[in-house]
Amino acid sequence: MRLPRASGILLHPTSLPSRFGIGDLGPEAHAFIDFLAETGQRWWQILPVGPTGYGNSPYQSYSSYAGNPWLISPERLAEDGWLEPADWHDLAALPAGHVDFDVVGVTKERLLRSAFARFHPERLGFEAFLGENAHWLDDYALYMALKDAHKGAAWYDWEPELAVRKSVALERQRAKLAESIRYYQFVQYAFDRQWRALREACQAREVHLIGDLPIFVAQDSADVWARPDLFLLDAHGRPTAVAGVPPDYFSEDGQLWGNPLYDWKAHAAENFAWWIARMKATTDRVDLVRLDHFRGFEAFWEVPADAPTAATGRWALGPGTAFLEALREGLGGLPLIAEDLGDITAEVEALRDRFDLPGMRVLQFAFGTESESEHHMPHRFVNHCIVYTGTHDNDTTVGWFTAQDVSTVQSGEDLRAERRFALRYLGTSGAEIHWDMIRLAMVSVADTAIVPLQDVLGLDGTARMNVPGRARGNWGWRFTPDQLNARTRDRLADMTAAYSRWNGEAPEQYRRVRKRAAASTAPTAEPTAKTD
Repeated sequence: MRLPRASGILLHPTSLPSRFGIGDLGPEAHAFIDFLAETGQRWWQILPVGPTGYGNSPYQSYSSYAGNPWLISPERLAEDGWLEPADWHDLAALPAGHVDFDVVGVTKERLLRSAFARFHPERLGFEAFLGENAHWLDDYALYMALKDAHKGAAWYDWEPELAVRKSVALERQRAKLAESIRYYQFVQYAFDRQWRALREACQAREVHLIGDLPIFVAQDSADVWARPDLFLLDAHGRPTAVAGVPPDYFSEDGQLWGNPLYDWKAHAAENFAWWIARMKATTDRVDLVRLDHFRGFEAFWEVPADAPTAATGRWALGPGTAFLEALREGLGGLPLIAEDLGDITAEVEALRDRFDLPGMRVLQFAFGTESESEHHMPHRFVNHCIVYTGTHDNDTTVGWFTAQDVSTVQSGEDLRAERRFALRYLGTSGAEIHWDMIRLAMVSVADTAIVPLQDVLGLDGTARMNVPGRARGNWGWRFTPDQLNARTRDRLADMTAAYSRWNGEAPEQYRRVRKRAAASTAPTAEPTAKTD
């Protein structure tokens, strides 16, 4: 798969402005699509959009299929007639620059319950939605209703007949919890309607979505509860080994993710049907998918379930070629980006290249001493890759360049040496390091350049989205409307056009050579838009 020369912005919808304390799929999301189109961006990259569980992480979801209820816009629900502005007129003031997840959860739950009370199931294709999505929604809605009935307890702590899905016990609970099940079906229906409207708005402005598919699923999820036979679990539904990564840039003990590992033999026996269905659901929502932790499909880090850290794990072989061949056949192609960061071997690169998948390059990793790394140096990049100034796991560019604390396994002197070399390489003073790095991404030979919005705005480390290994305090950053001002928009648009990344034909004010006014006899073209 080859991509056109283009650029885009990384921003999770929860980071959008909103009066409800968290970004959602309402008016501000549609305004952001307009911003992307007006600045020439082809791509809007997001994180996983499933309902979040432990730590509010998009990578620890209750379902591979369901949408996050907190992304549902109350304004859009009002347009459907299921809410009224009066329903939120007494809403307490919520933080504008970050998400208070505890408060947001209560607020959105109250509004969604009010909308459900006004909802008439016979309207607007609800029954058709249930039929089309029964293969996952029936289990998910029952799972969520049972979690409520058990005060949030994980499924493996329910009564044994429910944990192991005895059919008689499940049918009894379906009847008993019918209203709660219907509520969770309604929530997913509302999410689906709003997501489809977002996709239509993107298509109208020729903006494309890059989604994100986590390699692993959460232990406490409808996915594992419904198909425990596809995971390495003991007789009580608990993992015998868990996922993680060995000691790396972010942690000297590695990262202990804790997700259950797949029984790849069981998946192969079904020709990876579970994975194909999961991937189809994702590609129904987005145009391109970042396949998280790609190296885990060649070999994954297996950690004993009782290990205190990931350092004691070992490499185990993944499904490799057979998996990707099955995906390609099942999907009719591979609209994927290989997230090939971390401990990448020749075998991982060979698997990526065999299926012609673009990999990732991160500029914050470009100035270290590992001269053989594909991330070192930008002049070694290939066309067929995605270049990022940083990812959701990195500090912001300004934070990376200015922070006094070292939140990685690097020494302070190593990081200072990287910064010094970055300035030498860039040929700048670093006074606007974020624009220097954006320019480096844009001018590179990489087919696609993606920039986190925090870097466009020049924000410091307080705007960081995630610190790997930190249990709480992640995923909450939001921007405010005043930060995305006309000067910033114009500067991004001008740079996008200057380096031939504009999505389509650039407007005249951003073209490399502008048309002279009819009355002018000047031999030179007008200058491009002012950028400083």
